[in-house]
Amino acid sequence: MTSSITPRIAAVNLVSNPTISKRLMCALLDHLMGVKQMDKLYQTHQLAGLNKADFAKALLDIQKITAVKHEALLAKIPATGPVIIASNHPFGGIEGVLLAKLISAKRPDLKVFVNKALAIFPELQDYFIFTNPLSPNDPKNAPSLRQAMRHLAQHKALLIFPAGRVSYYQAEFADILDHDWNKMVYTLSQKYSAPILPVFVQGFNRPYFYTLGRIYFRLRMLLLGRELLAKRNTSITLDSGNPVTLPPNLAPEQGAALARALAYAVDSRWHYHWPEDTHSTNKPLANPQIPADLWQELAALPKEQCLIEQADFVVYWSMQAQTPKVVNEIAMLREKVFRMHNEGSGEPLDTDHFDASYTHLFIWHKPTQQIIGAYRMGRTDILQKDLGLDGLYLNKMFKFGSGFINQQEPCLEMGRSFLIPEFQRSPQGLFMLWRGIGEFIMRFPQYRVLYGTVSISKLYRPQSVSIIEHGLINAPENVVPHHAFDLSLPSQIQAYHAKYGLADVVTTFLQALEDDGKDIPVLAKQYQKLGADFHALGIDHSFNHTPGLLLSVDLRKTSPRQQKRFLGQTL
Repeated sequence: MTSSITPRIAAVNLVSNPTISKRLMCALLDHLMGVKQMDKLYQTHQLAGLNKADFAKALLDIQKITAVKHEALLAKIPATGPVIIASNHPFGGIEGVLLAKLISAKRPDLKVFVNKALAIFPELQDYFIFTNPLSPNDPKNAPSLRQAMRHLAQHKALLIFPAGRVSYYQAEFADILDHDWNKMVYTLSQKYSAPILPVFVQGFNRPYFYTLGRIYFRLRMLLLGRELLAKRNTSITLDSGNPVTLPPNLAPEQGAALARALAYAVDSRWHYHWPEDTHSTNKPLANPQIPADLWQELAALPKEQCLIEQADFVVYWSMQAQTPKVVNEIAMLREKVFRMHNEGSGEPLDTDHFDASYTHLFIWHKPTQQIIGAYRMGRTDILQKDLGLDGLYLNKMFKFGSGFINQQEPCLEMGRSFLIPEFQRSPQGLFMLWRGIGEFIMRFPQYRVLYGTVSISKLYRPQSVSIIEHGLINAPENVVPHHAFDLSLPSQIQAYHAKYGLADVVTTFLQALEDDGKDIPVLAKQYQKLGADFHALGIDHSFNHTPGLLLSVDLRKTSPRQQKRFLGQTL
């Protein structure tokens, strides 16, 4: 007769060649750490011998632990190729089991870099690469690191908790947060061209866990088993971003800090609700103008108001009194394009009383006999002559101090720009707009400074707008928004910003946050090339509560290369 002994969950299983004293110590730890209770669960539900997927499912089912938003996470994980899924570590154990079980359904090649304490569950060992996070420089961790490197070199998926330890209370921030992330997350990503997919697991352990941890940090380790058992009937929210390639040539510590900040950036508790639209439904657009009528107005303009003609395109400037039908057509096209970005007025035309006093610069496309794009320009010396700051549209959005450029010298206040959809992906339309502006400036040499807002569509996530605001603004003096954008950065992104700055990684954050992968607005990029200063971000209550990023460009300070491209010559 043969007898079989059911394996047991016990701390002694983690010790090689245990002595009697070590066995006694392990028995004591089993009581203190809740391992004895885990063993009872293990025996009662006959978990011994299950394969890793069935064991993980059974453990989660027994504890009645469920996941929220995991479908979105799985949708973002590449089906093939190397990828590092990098997560915060709020619980110290169960999140590893949960994520391993979920992610391996899409990536069966997944390995999880975890604390060697999880080796207590032999059924799960095939998921894991074990390490000792409390001794990151321990030479015994070297084989684990080599295994992770081989895994990524074979174009497989790796889940890692780079903090190496469970989140704990940090007095500096008066919050429960991850430890600094290990630079390994960045170096592995760079070495094996593995994008990083940031994950934020919401939740906390029980309060006494953090209290004892503040007395002595190693006490947290003793309580992890009990915390795992305490997660019964828990629904865990899994926030995730898109996989991103971190910038090369960062110091490894900065690269790890950036990966950590990205995980906190995707935390959905950092949220803001856009104000209600100023209109519930859009009225039908005004009818287009008859092309022949538009051409009649253009033909009547003085020839010096034709700024540039190139191939199929002609750029003009005019006042509304000269070309009322052209300006009506521009207002209709503006409304049409702005509605695509949830910025429209909802009216048949996007117009206001400033259309009468501002200068309109626009592109005429000869083959189709239509206007394809325009800018509205305010000549500040003329507009302020009688009305002062009230003559400026942007005075409604910002309080300008006496030191702001529009109070110092003549400027062009730029706004209401658009290109029709057919030309938005063509560089030619945008190029012609800018060449037209450049030619206008050369003909009116008193204007050497441009300023205005770039609209940041509400199709951006509010978190992205906050990143853009903090990352780009570099000259906040002498101007204050009347209606500020009220979404501050989470403390951990603030900390990264304070140490390293966000300016060079705005694109990285947007790539992680924006589902369609959009970067900062094209116009903002164009202004950046001209050496723009970014002053403030305000909400335009006259433009469907759209955020606007105020910037300025002094063309005298622009590089000769950009002057030549923009103006056609150097100043």
